[in-house]
Amino acid sequence: MMMRKVFLAILPFLFAAPALAEDYPTKSITIIVPFTPGGGTDNMSRLVGKMLSESTGWNVLADNRAGAGGTIGLAAATRAKPDGYELVMGQADNLAVAPWLYKSVTYNPVKDFTPIVNVAATAVVIATRADSKYKTLDDVIQAAKASPNSIDYASPGTGTTVHLTGELLQNAAGIKMQHIPYKGSAPAMADLLGGQVPLAFTSIPSAYSQLKAGTVRALAVTSAQRSSILPDVPTVAELGYKDFNVAVWYGLLAPANTPEAIVKRVNEEVNKILATTEMKEAMNAQGAEPIGGTPEAFAATIKADYDKWGEVVKAAGVQVN
Repeated sequence: MMMRKVFLAILPFLFAAPALAEDYPTKSITIIVPFTPGGGTDNMSRLVGKMLSESTGWNVLADNRAGAGGTIGLAAATRAKPDGYELVMGQADNLAVAPWLYKSVTYNPVKDFTPIVNVAATAVVIATRADSKYKTLDDVIQAAKASPNSIDYASPGTGTTVHLTGELLQNAAGIKMQHIPYKGSAPAMADLLGGQVPLAFTSIPSAYSQLKAGTVRALAVTSAQRSSILPDVPTVAELGYKDFNVAVWYGLLAPANTPEAIVKRVNEEVNKILATTEMKEAMNAQGAEPIGGTPEAFAATIKADYDKWGEVVKAAGVQVN
C-alpha cells in the first residue's frame, strides 16, 4: 500500500517534462540582445527570431538591453524566470572575456546559464591596405621581430575578443606590436584605409565590404579552418602556428535551471533553421557561418573559451573598470 501511494505521488512528475515541452510555448518568447540595435549581435538575434517564427509559428521578439560591453543584458537574463520565455543571445566577448575584464560582472558564464545552441561564428581577420608592403602574415611577423613595437595594429577596443586575438598572436609568434584601440570597428577600418595604421584585427563582417571592393587585403583568418566566405585566405594555424583558433561566436542561452525538455525543444527548432539554405545565405551576407549542435557542445565551447581567454587577459595585464 505504501509503495502504491509513493508511486501515485511521483506519477505527475514522471510526465511533467514531456508535457512541458509539448505545451511550450504558450506565449511570446523574448530574446534579450545585450547590445544596441544595428550591430552584429542584434542582427543575428533578429534573424534567428524571424526564421524561428516563420518555421514554428512561435512569436519571438528581440529586446535590446545594451551597456557595459554586453554584460548588462546577460546579467538580466540570469534574473529571468527559468521557464524558456526569456532567452539571451550571448557571444564570446561577454561570456568568455568580459568576466575576466570587468570587476562589475555579477554572473558566472559556466554556472549561471543553460546553454541551448551555438548559433553562428565568424573569424577574426588580420587585414592591411591593398597597397601595403606587407604581402603576407609572415612579412608582418618578421618585421615585428626585427623591430619590436614598431608596428601598430588597430582593434575595435581594449578588451574585445579582437584585441585579445592580437595579444594571442604576439604570444604565439614571440613578437611585440603596438595596440591602437578604437571605439568600434568602423573607425578602426577608416584609419586603416586612411593609412593611419598599417594593420587591423577585425571581424570578417566589419571588413567584408572593403575586402570585396579590393581596398583591403586579408593576410590571415584566425579560425581553425578557412572561412567559406574567404576561402582563399589562409588560417594562422596553417601558416605555422599550430592550434591557433579564435572564433567570435553567437549563442542562445537560457537562465540556469531551465527545464531540459524546453532546452531540447528550442535546440531542435533552431538546429532545423540553421540547416536551411536560406539561413546559411542570410548569415553569409553578414559575414558569419551557422554552427548548430547540442547544448552540451555549446557548454564545452563556453568553458574552453572562458579558460583560454582568462589566461590571455592575465598575460596581457588588461583590466577594464
